[in-house]
Amino acid sequence: MGFENEFASYEPLRRILDSAKVKSLQDRLRIRKKNERENGRDEIENNIINKTDLPSDFIPDYIVAIDGSYQSVKAENGFPGAEFGYITISAVLIIEKSVREFAKKEFIDPKKFRETERASTIDTVIPGCNVIIQGEKSANASMRKALFEELQNTSAFEEGETLLETYEHLFKIKQVKDKELGGGRLPRSPIDGVEEDMTYGMGQYKCPHTSETLYSTDALRLHELMSPAGTNKELYGQIMGMFEKLWLIHILRAFEAKGWFNLLDRVAFVMDGPLACFSTWSWMTKSIITELSRINELQKQKTKKDLLLFGIEKSGTFYNHFEEIDTTIDGNKDKFPNESAFLLSDGYIKKNIIFSESEKPYGLDTYFGRKLFYKTKNGYRIVPVPAFFNERQQNLETAQTDQYSRLADLMNVLDKLVSSRYPNSVTPLVSAHAEAAIPLNLGKRIFDDIAREIREKSTQE
Repeated sequence: MGFENEFASYEPLRRILDSAKVKSLQDRLRIRKKNERENGRDEIENNIINKTDLPSDFIPDYIVAIDGSYQSVKAENGFPGAEFGYITISAVLIIEKSVREFAKKEFIDPKKFRETERASTIDTVIPGCNVIIQGEKSANASMRKALFEELQNTSAFEEGETLLETYEHLFKIKQVKDKELGGGRLPRSPIDGVEEDMTYGMGQYKCPHTSETLYSTDALRLHELMSPAGTNKELYGQIMGMFEKLWLIHILRAFEAKGWFNLLDRVAFVMDGPLACFSTWSWMTKSIITELSRINELQKQKTKKDLLLFGIEKSGTFYNHFEEIDTTIDGNKDKFPNESAFLLSDGYIKKNIIFSESEKPYGLDTYFGRKLFYKTKNGYRIVPVPAFFNERQQNLETAQTDQYSRLADLMNVLDKLVSSRYPNSVTPLVSAHAEAAIPLNLGKRIFDDIAREIREKSTQE
């Protein structure tokens, strides 16, 4: 680690490249040959889906965008390196129907236009290194308790289940699936000094070995990510990701409990990042797939449509590959036609994006959506990840239009919502990120009012 404002010069970097060990490793690298890259391009050109082949004029009246943010903050408690994580999750609702009405006017009242966007933000504080709350013996135990209490005390609606109840519903699905498969492998107990496996339970309960408190949320195993000395940004980032996915299921279950499924054909849900669960809490993926499938089937009886639910990957390997295939060998841009999509199969992903010879499908244990590339009407590149709701949609062996839920509607929505300021994202996510980064609507519950407004307008129509 260098000193402050000390940077490596080109000379050490040149020596690294000249190193015998580096050269030896480079000689052993598996290189993707030119003809393999060209074959990949040919596969794209032969399998492009044009928007004109799947016409749609659908635009949702309401868009719910979910995004999160986190910061590590120094704690003043007399211990070196003490910090906590400040995490915010924002759900922004865009009244798209009103936005379209304003777009027809020559002059727009800024105050009234701001009313087309409503935000609800939850924030949570997670103990990190050297932060111990009263009654606990360690930072690890403090983090576990704080996480449980945050879920226990948070709800999107004035009446209805808490985030903890939503989580425990998903946890029960996991336990049922584990039992069907002959019992899942239990992780180690989170209590220091206990070598036995974790004892699962709901709510708060006592460890049978020490009588110390255990929590249902211990099954997320997020405590395993805590560093006892140093920053815990990975921990905070994973907690943020878990909250985002849980918030989505929480909102959908609340719509079910209140009998509002008939409203969902006018709502689109968009999340920042992929529809996936990673790290120690990746087991939630299978529970979310089961729950989304159940909710989708019930609401489909009312609306005759699948949910319109998708994530947006703004960066990373897939976005970089999309940029690469949109560039010819001689460097010319815009090879990929506007208003067209390329649907990604497991074979294509493993040959061209994430190299693998494994028989296990890409993202099997982590994703509850499947990716595609879409180039908008204005030439912007988007990597959306629409949710899947059945086994055929989930099957990555093939990539056909009927395996992507509401593909025509998705392409039309992306054309309408793509951000000119951030051309790899959509405008609702820009608003959600801004709200999560600088939360101005902490604790506001918007969904009761929103649903009431939608029902009233539906009655008037």
